[in-house]
Amino acid sequence: MKKFLAVVMALAMVFSFAACGGKKGGHADNELYVGAIGAATGDYAVYGLAVKYGAEIAVDEINAAGGVNGMKIVFDFQDSQGDPESAKSAYGKLMDWGMDISIGTVMSGEMASVTAESANDDMFMISPSASNDTCISASSNAFRVCFYDSFQGTAAADYVKATLSGKKVAVFYQSDNDYSIGLYDAFKAQAAVNGTEIVAEQSFTSDEKDFTTQINTLADSKAEVVFLPIYAAEASMFLSQAKNGTDNAVFAEGVYFFGCDGLDGILEVVDNVSTANNVVMLTPFAASSTDADVVSFVEAYKAKTGGTVPNQFAADGYDAVYVIKAALEAMGVSKSSEVSGAKVAEAMTSLSYSGVTGDMTWTADGNTQKLATAVIYNDGVDTEFGK
Repeated sequence: MKKFLAVVMALAMVFSFAACGGKKGGHADNELYVGAIGAATGDYAVYGLAVKYGAEIAVDEINAAGGVNGMKIVFDFQDSQGDPESAKSAYGKLMDWGMDISIGTVMSGEMASVTAESANDDMFMISPSASNDTCISASSNAFRVCFYDSFQGTAAADYVKATLSGKKVAVFYQSDNDYSIGLYDAFKAQAAVNGTEIVAEQSFTSDEKDFTTQINTLADSKAEVVFLPIYAAEASMFLSQAKNGTDNAVFAEGVYFFGCDGLDGILEVVDNVSTANNVVMLTPFAASSTDADVVSFVEAYKAKTGGTVPNQFAADGYDAVYVIKAALEAMGVSKSSEVSGAKVAEAMTSLSYSGVTGDMTWTADGNTQKLATAVIYNDGVDTEFGK
């Protein structure tokens, strides 16, 4: 008899867990658990912490205004150090915690490592900044706020054609990094379509720290624009070595160093802000904008971080939380137990949202449609440099 009762109780527990939709953590229905994954420590913390702080500002604002249809957002950011394997572990911790919905991961490799599992869990994810073309393709419930890489590369080539027409272009990219390769390939293909000549191409790998040979080759090509489809840390090393402490010490005066969202945060990693002079970056966010919502966000971010100016990653993190709010409110969801990844994904394709990174809509493949703006840095200040 005891054995029979034990079996009955075990079966009851199984059905109880099944009824919870796979969530391992429990919380009140008037709480919405939102999770995120990214580097809070390590080389890529400049991106992860920006997303974390931006998202936290949005959470605080939303909760102060009454939450999402009455649901209070509870936010948890798990540190992955930018490592895909660590991101898997972080995702598991968030599921154990009881995550209802996710702003995904910060880096593309992290996103690719968790999207298949998130699809199995019917988890909706909207990454602020995972830009690799295919990193969200394993789940129809995965979306993003940022541009995807091939779009950025193509847009960058079109920008050079429209704004820097007639200038000689060279490229410096990282040959063992998917982000860099994706941008480089798209830029090169579109440059050929536009009739833009690439006069020199140089590459490096993650274990290289001395770029002297590549820099001299690029400078010898008399390039007037150097396309840098790389991250801020590597760009900082390149620029420091190229300029040797002064503006354009190796390159001719007035050369533009042009990149995409990976360059965001460059001012935080260079030894001197003047090292980033004449760096042009394609971005959906400019902290110098006079738009009222942007000004308000910049002020809130500075107050939270002790004066740091927010980068695009911070703005994307901020917008990602507000997009979740907009989608759930459009669906009329007022209980966390009603959140379905597939249903949120379906709602996204008819959603229009205006945020600090622009006016956005989404297609069924999870990609956003919005305008890009170029900004140029000089003496630590960014100003708009065309759309």
